[in-house]
Amino acid sequence: MSENQKIQIGNIQWFPGHMTKTKRMIAANLSLVDGVVSLLDARIPLSSCNPDLTELINSKPYMVLLNKSDMADPNATNQWVQYYRKQGIPALAIDCISGKGTKQFVSTVKEQLLKDLLEKRKQAGMVGRPIRLMIVGIPNVGKSSFINKMAKSKRAKVEDRPGVTRTKQWVKIDEQTEFLDMPGVLWPKLDDQQAAVRLAFTGAIRDQILDTEALSMLLLEYLHENYPDALKMRYKLETDETQGDKLLEAVGRKRGMLLSGGIVDTERVSATVLDDFRAAKLGRITLELPYSQENAS
Repeated sequence: MSENQKIQIGNIQWFPGHMTKTKRMIAANLSLVDGVVSLLDARIPLSSCNPDLTELINSKPYMVLLNKSDMADPNATNQWVQYYRKQGIPALAIDCISGKGTKQFVSTVKEQLLKDLLEKRKQAGMVGRPIRLMIVGIPNVGKSSFINKMAKSKRAKVEDRPGVTRTKQWVKIDEQTEFLDMPGVLWPKLDDQQAAVRLAFTGAIRDQILDTEALSMLLLEYLHENYPDALKMRYKLETDETQGDKLLEAVGRKRGMLLSGGIVDTERVSATVLDDFRAAKLGRITLELPYSQENAS
């Protein structure tokens, strides 16, 4: 999205009290774990990474899981994995629904994330001590699905909406591994509105507090510029229009979403576009690349 974007979505803010409580909870429980596992949304790794996390976890070993990689552009996901690995941060692309990539998790933890710690324990004769990992991530990123996949059970509550897990919970994965699941945490104030919009695209922020029509227009503009074939395939859209309102109307007419008098039902079209993106019906799409993070630093 360009800096001179004409579509005004309003200033997205997020102030629920449990977010601040979760940050305190993370800091207070770090001493109980050996390392921190951060789940990111593979479609928006930068925007889905809490900017306070590095400060919060201090010197704890840290790794990244790029979840929902089945919904993301595979080439972009590979760039992100390499980006983190170059920084010395273990990274895996995973899909908690199918389980893709999750089988490499334990070996990555032992051979990369906690290699030094486990070697020290071995030398000290503490071989049988369980590995304890804190699992963190923004709302709706798939933490509960990941935990259930690893535990081969329904230990953590799963719903397709943000803010389901509200309290910490220990989950035993096997005889050697325990997870400390933390509530999903966004930062108290979304100063980066571009990140806020991308979070909104994916459903990490509740639609009820958003202008979904403006949001869908921004998404259509991005897709028209970066993934035009996705619009052609899904909506049979052949247009030179680049403005979000025109694209929204074109989709509505193609889909026959009209009110009386032939007026496009923009509210219905907006919901359809957002739902299609979130369900990957538009294909595998990534909204930001590693150079975005480099430019931001």
